[in-house]
Parts: sequence; structure tokens; C-alpha cells
Amino acid sequence: MVNSHGGDLNWAKTQYAGEILDFSVNCNPLGTPPAAVEAARAALSDTGCYPDPACTELRAAIAAMDGTDPDRVFCGSGAAEVIFRLALALHPRTALLTAPAFSEYETALTRVGCACRFHTLREGEHFDVTDRILADLTEAVELLFLCTPNNPTGRCIEPDLLARILEKCEAVGAYLIVDECFLPLARSGPGMAPLLPEHPKLILLRAFTKSYAVPALRLGYCLADPDLIARLETWGPCWNVSGPAQAAGLACCDLPQWPEQGRALLETARPSLQRGLTALGCQVVSGEANYLLFRLPGVTDLKARMLGRGILLRSCANYRGLGPDWYRTAVRTPGENQILLDTLAAVLAAGEA
Repeated sequence: MVNSHGGDLNWAKTQYAGEILDFSVNCNPLGTPPAAVEAARAALSDTGCYPDPACTELRAAIAAMDGTDPDRVFCGSGAAEVIFRLALALHPRTALLTAPAFSEYETALTRVGCACRFHTLREGEHFDVTDRILADLTEAVELLFLCTPNNPTGRCIEPDLLARILEKCEAVGAYLIVDECFLPLARSGPGMAPLLPEHPKLILLRAFTKSYAVPALRLGYCLADPDLIARLETWGPCWNVSGPAQAAGLACCDLPQWPEQGRALLETARPSLQRGLTALGCQVVSGEANYLLFRLPGVTDLKARMLGRGILLRSCANYRGLGPDWYRTAVRTPGENQILLDTLAAVLAAGEA
């Protein structure tokens, strides 16, 4: 099975025998909260019992954290599972996606026979979503998928534009799904959650994966109209969230400062890493997230060359609207970021890329 995403350390270890520093996966640079690790470990004592299929306590904790009601929360085995359940439950005939964007949106929608249209984000506009997208929201579009900050560009959609997009979606009868999984590491505030009660076709995708650095536990969720939440529960197996994942999620809900502290670190580390990449000849997109998109014109084998020195990057060759000389790097701690820059400098100086 070929993994088209980042974080495939099993594959990387078949290519490089030494220790690998993974910049291909973009989580909170603070790492996993110790309390979440301990909660997951303690939950293993209940391995002989089924987990709560309704995630009752976790949904209540998420609702309190996000300022909504538990019946508006659906928990899944990572945000990816929620995306696929949404595709199954909504079953749109035509959807509008941005390009570049996270590929699982298209994958999930095409699996249910949906025809995907694409709104191309322009490099000359910093890959921003602009009001150009409003013209593409016609009555033929039944669903619009957006991501803020976008993956892989790291660019946020401004709230006033999101409000206009939501208004246009309602005018044409389309669902609006906004992926906010990276938002806590980019900006403060509640996101679009306060708008949910008045907008039944608004869906927010969120996850503990990035903000709390728990990708192995697979814990994502969405906020939506209660009727849709009930439908999501029927479009997949029961017990989709393990006991350790639920326990870790509860611990994370008690640590609202963890994403805030990660964001504070990123606000210093990201500009420094961007300056270093630019100094080495990279064309860097100035993002707001815990990752940076950059291009090395004409260099199509940088991932392999860097892996040969123990650094794993994310190639963006499989993103619509990009190409084989585009790459994404996580923003990690300042010391780790310097290792990345030093390694890249050595690769370029050796003529390896």
C-alpha cells in the first residue's frame, strides 16, 4: 500500500538506517501532552471492555471546550474517517474543492460518485482563497470543502470572506464544510462554531491530531446540525473510537493552553525557519500554520536527497495545482529547525539537489 501523505516512517526506515527527523508530519511542536499519554496508558487497563460507542463523556467535553452542544459533536477515528462519513451521509452529486488542498476530500467524494470541480488557488495571490470563489458557487454545487489554514499552503481564510462564502452557499443550497484542524495552531478564537445554530448546512471539521500531537491515537471530530450528527452515526461501524483515544481526548480537553503554547512557539520559530529557507534559495509561501510550503525550482528529488541524510520532508508532487519541485516542511522546535536548514545547506552545497 502506497502512502500519499506524510508521516510514513515505516517506509522511510527502509530507505535510511539511521535516526530520522520527521518534518513530513505537522503537529504541535510541543509534542504530546504527558497527561494525554498517561490517560491513554491508564485506559489500557480496560482493554477487556468495549469503549463507549457514543463517546458520551468525550462529546460533552468537546462541546464545553468548543462552546456548543454535545448533540452537535460526532467523534471519529481521525478527521479522515469523519470526511468519509460525511461523503457517505451527504452523498452530493457535485462538489467544489480548492486546489491545492488535502487530497482526502476528493478521494472521499469520488468514492460516492460525486463529480468534483476545482477552484484553482493562484501562486501570485499567495494561494489565498479570494472572492473569486464566489463565482464558482453555482446552483449546481451541492457541497463546498474549504480548509483554514489550508493544507499545504498554510494560508488562512479571512472571517469576513468566510461569512460571504457561507451566505453564497446558503443562497445556492450547498453545504459548507470548513476544515479547522490546524486553526488552533494558527489563530486564537472559536473559529466558526458560534455560527452553527443559525446555519444547519455549516459543518466544521476538527481534530486533536495536530493541536495535541496524537496522530497514532486517531481522534478527530466534526461539529454540525444534530440531524446530520445522527445520520453520521449510521454510516460506519460502531466503536470507531478506541478507549485509549477517548481517554486521551478527555485529558486534552482539560488542557486548552496546549495549542496556545504551541502557537506561541510557532510565532517565533516559523518566521526564523522561513528566513532560513529563503536564504537557501527556496521560494517560501508565507503561511500562518505549523508548516511551510516551499519550492526549489527544478529540484524534483529533494525528498530523497534529504532522507539520505536523515530528514523526511513532504513532497507536494501529488497536490493538484503544485508540482514535483514543491515541498512542505513542518515547523518544529528551533533546534530541530536549524538541523533541517543545516542539512539542506549541505545537500545544496554538495550538488545533491
